[in-house]
Amino acid sequence: MRAMQTAATGMMAQEMNVQVISNNIANVRTTGYKRQQVHFQDLLYENFRRAGSATSDQNTQAPAGTFIGSGVKTVSTGRVMTQGNISPTEKPYDVAIRGEGFFRIRMPDGRTTYSRDGSFDLDAQGQLVTRDGYQVEPGITVPNNASSVSINAQGIVEAMVPGQTAPQQLGQIQLVRFVNKVGLESIGDNLYIETAASGQPIDGFGGGEGFGTLQQNYLEEGNVQAVTELSSLIAAQRAYEMNSKVITAADQMMSATTQMFRG
Repeated sequence: MRAMQTAATGMMAQEMNVQVISNNIANVRTTGYKRQQVHFQDLLYENFRRAGSATSDQNTQAPAGTFIGSGVKTVSTGRVMTQGNISPTEKPYDVAIRGEGFFRIRMPDGRTTYSRDGSFDLDAQGQLVTRDGYQVEPGITVPNNASSVSINAQGIVEAMVPGQTAPQQLGQIQLVRFVNKVGLESIGDNLYIETAASGQPIDGFGGGEGFGTLQQNYLEEGNVQAVTELSSLIAAQRAYEMNSKVITAADQMMSATTQMFRG
């Protein structure tokens, strides 16, 4: 029976939906995380009678057609790139982006990745790195005798060094933005890579148009709303149950039909 196959596609779609929701909830406290949202499309239709088809020899036409759909499919699990809340951390190398930009992160194999997670620190050489030790571009080294480090809204890093009355400028943190940031591919570890859909990165700095500004001693929280996710989870569960009931009802109808013919 067609209904069983159609309902099965609905169950698979809602199973995918629940998986995405569970990942969002699991990352509710992940720095810079952007929640995912599942989008669905209906599958092909079988046309039994097209709208506008002739219904008589007098050129009368059917005002509506007869179409039977074959179910649903998951078309994308795009990310919602809205701004997360900015929370204070009191750590000098924590930096939050208030705006559209991304940090440029240099991987050990030479690749460039992008991140909204500004929980940085220093490695053994004094370089500004991520929590995994990946270099924050363009490569800023803090002197080991620096008494304090400041990062302004434009990403300029300055340090107070003994023997100098004025702060020493160490460099400026680079930012990038994308024409279609939803098209970025997530590779885990709070990192993204560009794709053909995202377009090439547009380089800039904090304060530039479309890049946003930086805030030292702050981090951006994930944009997951727990109440919204729980509500979506309940709706997905109900949809899954309804599709399951369709399969049960279709099976009962087939059994009843079979018994009628046998009787």
